[in-house]
Amino acid sequence: MKKINILLSVLIVTFSIAVYAFAGHEHMVIPYESQAIGEKTTMPLPAAGDLRNHLIGHMPYKKWALWPGKGEQFKGTEPHGSLLTNYVNDIALESIKQKKGMANNSIIVKENYAPNKKLVAVTAMYKVKGYDPEGGDWFWVKYDANFEVLAEGKVKGCLACHSTVKDNDFIFTDKVK
Repeated sequence: MKKINILLSVLIVTFSIAVYAFAGHEHMVIPYESQAIGEKTTMPLPAAGDLRNHLIGHMPYKKWALWPGKGEQFKGTEPHGSLLTNYVNDIALESIKQKKGMANNSIIVKENYAPNKKLVAVTAMYKVKGYDPEGGDWFWVKYDANFEVLAEGKVKGCLACHSTVKDNDFIFTDKVK
């Protein structure tokens, strides 16, 4: 009986410690960097699901600014689509204006449309300090029209194409440097 009481006590203490540790644990987030521009905000992890939650829940991209000088559904090229709409978070918007390259925590969301103006995909570039120095620290993701993940991370197709404009911080839309 004494062994059972000791075992139960150890289990209760262990369980209590685990509950306390979990309750006090904050979700891992990418910290706001002092060199980033804009209001202090919690940034998503470089993971398609976390970024999706940020883009359609926490900080809905549809409320962001459009890329300066570009309207909705401007003429695009493959592989993105015939028509494009680019949204940028406040950090990316300020970076575009300053023309010094994109600051850490910049997010660009591109809606990709077919010629009939039907949304076919949503692609995003998310600049995360230290994520991929050779790839400009960009995290790439492609979602279908329902935000199901099609590709994420250091996507070879994205890097192969965008590396041709490495001197412009991997950006085709306009000069950012």
